[in-house]
Amino acid sequence: MEHQDDRESRPDGLPLGLAWFSIALGIAELAAPRSMARLIGVPDDDRNATILRGLGAREVANGIAILAQPGSAAWLWSRVGGDAMDLAYLGAAMSSEEAEQGRIAAAAAAVLGVTMLDVLCARQLGQEEGAEARRGRDRQDVRVQQAVTLNRPIEEVYQFWRNFDNFPRFMRHLESVQTTGGGRSRWRAKGPAGTTVEWEAEVTEEVENERIAWRSLAGSDVETSGSVRFERAPGARGTEVRVDLQYRPPAGRVGRTIAWLFGEEPEQQVRDDLRRFKQVVETGEVVLSEGPGLWRPAQPPASAEQIRNLAGVQR
Repeated sequence: MEHQDDRESRPDGLPLGLAWFSIALGIAELAAPRSMARLIGVPDDDRNATILRGLGAREVANGIAILAQPGSAAWLWSRVGGDAMDLAYLGAAMSSEEAEQGRIAAAAAAVLGVTMLDVLCARQLGQEEGAEARRGRDRQDVRVQQAVTLNRPIEEVYQFWRNFDNFPRFMRHLESVQTTGGGRSRWRAKGPAGTTVEWEAEVTEEVENERIAWRSLAGSDVETSGSVRFERAPGARGTEVRVDLQYRPPAGRVGRTIAWLFGEEPEQQVRDDLRRFKQVVETGEVVLSEGPGLWRPAQPPASAEQIRNLAGVQR
């Protein structure tokens, strides 16, 4: 919303209008420099014609640059520098005996008016670029890499993972996964403070028993992508699973901090999920303890159903 408000505060189309004005003025100075000299009140001699052609070439180049990058403040500030050159030229021409000072003064006033517009537009574009840069810093991607070794054949581990319906069984934060066909699926997860987030994902690469890669689709609450690799563990110890996950927190660094306070730091979350994944594949269930922290030694619970609900996993 901040991005939209910034744009709305700038007069619509002002950079483009200044660009076309710059091109039109530059063409006039290039095509008829002597006529332009007479219009602004300076002698129409060879010297002034050459100067005006140079100023015209600068105007055309600057206008084209603004059209190519209308959101860049740099080209508008370049116009401001050009305006200063024009004013200096007109100021020097005032001392000529052949100069028409009234015309020169009118031309200088016109240049000053355009300069004010150039400065206004350049400052507002600069503010937008600064705001965009801050948003980019606040919305840094988070990358998580974790691995786990399972005492099961690679084919079995791959097939269990490839069935996304299994994920809520070992991913504590995940509520549901619905396969929608065509390599796509719909995910729903628990967020901080009782919130929920939803996103759609698609499989972008799949090599049986080796690799699965995915990414979220446009419009999802969570921007995420990643891959998982399946390798035979050395010494016939089963299968090594390596997860490489990237995601962008919905509220940037602030959101990540809140998530951490709720025990949902991504690195720890993925580590715990893989620990539960190993337990489900090897034993058929998650080993539960008398508390929500699954890192505690397992003990016989007083109520298995109560502890299961507290741990946030499904049967």
